[in-house]
Amino acid sequence: MIKNNIPLISLEGVIKRYPIGINDYYQALNGIDLKINEGEFVAIMGPSGSGKSSLMHIIGALDRVTEGKQFFKGKNIASFSEDHLAEIRNKEIGFVFQFFNLLPRMTVFKNVERPMLYGKIPASERKKRVMNALNIVGIAEKAENLSNHISGGQIQRVAIARALIMEPSVILADEPTGNLDTKTAHEIMSILTNLNKEGHTIVIITHEDDIASFAKRRIRLVDGKIVSDTDNKR
Repeated sequence: MIKNNIPLISLEGVIKRYPIGINDYYQALNGIDLKINEGEFVAIMGPSGSGKSSLMHIIGALDRVTEGKQFFKGKNIASFSEDHLAEIRNKEIGFVFQFFNLLPRMTVFKNVERPMLYGKIPASERKKRVMNALNIVGIAEKAENLSNHISGGQIQRVAIARALIMEPSVILADEPTGNLDTKTAHEIMSILTNLNKEGHTIVIITHEDDIASFAKRRIRLVDGKIVSDTDNKR
């Protein structure tokens, strides 16, 4: 449901350049106009070098636009301080990465709990949230396992649980199935599909058509530009 008709994420004329020398640069994004509403399930696609990663970093407030406007919940965050952006990333955006980014010598429970430590959430509430998130992804029985003692598919389930833990406004998944076999990849996408059905906004970055088919909307990038934006028909 869209609240007050304001998109959750809105980009207007976004350009992203990266310096590659004293007087030279690489332009990764070339005038991106994009709106993502609450409750959507969006797949952003494109070949290598199309600008997918740059767009993900902008959407996730991990990087700043070079030109253009960047809105989150109606607020232009392009000029926000680094501390303010860090707060948005911690509280509003749940990240799921291709390479998981878990601490291997830490238990599943502790990995999922970590974002809450920065949020100063009481221990009793942390435990309740962790176990609820692990139940959602079907891996509660692994709570005390070290994260390097479980399978790749289980690790990605832990990563999704961690992304859920701060009750974010959007879950942003960058190639979430890139290191998984087809069966496990589809299990992970089914989890994300169910989360979307429960009202979570999901944005995935992928180059795989079968993974993008789980989304309700498919956006394709080429050379830093959006060349198509269509509804998926499953």
